[in-house]
Amino acid sequence: MKKVSFSILGILFALCIYAHCPAKVSILGDSYSTFQNHVVPDTNYVWYFADANEPDRTDVATVDDTWWMRFITRSGLQLEQNNSFSGATVCNLGYEGNDYSDRSFIRRMDSLGKPDLILVFGATNDCWAKVPLGKKGSDDLYTFIPAMDKMLRELPSLYPDARIVFMLNDEIQGDMRKAIIELCRDNNTACLQLQNISKRQGHPDKAGMLQISDQLTDFLHDNGCCRRKCHKQDK
Repeated sequence: MKKVSFSILGILFALCIYAHCPAKVSILGDSYSTFQNHVVPDTNYVWYFADANEPDRTDVATVDDTWWMRFITRSGLQLEQNNSFSGATVCNLGYEGNDYSDRSFIRRMDSLGKPDLILVFGATNDCWAKVPLGKKGSDDLYTFIPAMDKMLRELPSLYPDARIVFMLNDEIQGDMRKAIIELCRDNNTACLQLQNISKRQGHPDKAGMLQISDQLTDFLHDNGCCRRKCHKQDK
């Protein structure tokens, strides 16, 4: 992938902000996007802790190691809200057939503040919990496809001025991956297909967090950093 130097990156994002492009970022996520004391509301479960990582979990030891803080810091953008919940599924069904309607993505998607850019990083737990795929057009929100479709359809109405990007975990494969890509296409949602992310115990480690940040940065530049015209500057 084409890389952009930090100095040029800062200039590009400054130009985007000056042109009223994304300045405030909100995250709708699961464990991959959590860190102790850095999610809203604070009752959301987290997976990354400052004092309980390696070797039990990963080497991510500070919030500055997370993919989202790396991205926000290097781009000069502002965090509006991080509404991430460890273990959460997109749909209302969770592990062992439990009701996750209190934490699902479709339950939390209306609580993101007033962002200019929304990064949705989910579906990993739907995959791991082996929730039923369901069918598009169904109103069964305890299945994946109807819930994912609802989320992608309603986010633009909830946040009409925000650019929305869905971040697809590289280990989600098969029919669920195909469904996500098709739903993003059908709902005109940008879909970042992450590649070869370093993980421990199924979760991004420090190297993986950097890879996610890098791939997100490249993706936004390659696809336009905002809904309005905002292209890279010629060298």
